[in-house]
Amino acid sequence: MFTLAELEAAAHLVHAAFPATPSYAWPLLAARAGAEVWVKHENHTPTGAFKVRGGVTYMDRLRRDRPQVRGIVSATRGNHGQSLAYAGGRAGVAVTIVVPHGNSVEKNAAMRAQGARLIEHGEDFDAARVNARALAEAEGLEFAPSFHPDLVVGVATWALELFRTAPALDLLYVPIGLGSGICGAIMARDLLGLKTEIVGVQSTGAPAYALSFAAGHVVEIPRADTKADGVATRQPDAGALAIIRQGASRIVTVTDDEVAAAIRAYWTDTHNLAEGAGAAPLAALLQERAVVAGRRCGVVLCGGNIDLALFREWVLEGK
Repeated sequence: MFTLAELEAAAHLVHAAFPATPSYAWPLLAARAGAEVWVKHENHTPTGAFKVRGGVTYMDRLRRDRPQVRGIVSATRGNHGQSLAYAGGRAGVAVTIVVPHGNSVEKNAAMRAQGARLIEHGEDFDAARVNARALAEAEGLEFAPSFHPDLVVGVATWALELFRTAPALDLLYVPIGLGSGICGAIMARDLLGLKTEIVGVQSTGAPAYALSFAAGHVVEIPRADTKADGVATRQPDAGALAIIRQGASRIVTVTDDEVAAAIRAYWTDTHNLAEGAGAAPLAALLQERAVVAGRRCGVVLCGGNIDLALFREWVLEGK
């Protein structure tokens, strides 16, 4: 899809906006997992999530190739929208974001603070996405999808940083929402000529990609039932699925209870706060202790944007 030179150029663009995020091997996580655990801290970006990297590269291409665009519109559960709002503010492009009803109060506030016009529509991400497309046509806006090559090459820079910072990894666990994070990791690994096994992670309550991976074609599910909103996708992207089936070894599914335990582990072992999707890779690694024992593993803490109310209810069980 891209060359190494193009990926490095994307990293240069991203680093003009903010510095590389840290990668640490945490000893308490290693003791917990029985393996060396390197954490890529994408919760330390300006929006608290890895998606902002794709927003920067997407907006740069838009500004150069289609300067006449009046504005863009997209759908999100939060991190993609914050990414576009942040990048749109830097580029002077108006951004409209459609979120489902009941979306994260704090993510909604963050998107508005970044300058986005926010619209609530539908009961889940996929319903919001349909409305965003309709709005693009009605108002003459550019629809910005959640999976696009210009997004993927930017997002892939997190994996480029990790692979160049950490010692050679045996395995890397990556969550799957619509697919940019794992596809970017596959791209970076392949361009660097590494042998790291990449494992996708989904929720047991929203296993659309896991089912599609096994079936060999897109499988849409009727509902996404998980508190980890960043992986609550019902309909996989066909292009992303093709890359994942070719480049990932498997997809592991984790329960919300396992994700909550992983969020608690991040807090006690590293004093970092993770959102549901951000903790899902660690949840999968801990589920696979027998597989990872004695090996060098990586996980991406892809976001830390969890509402305080959800944290109390879900992770702390109301305490």
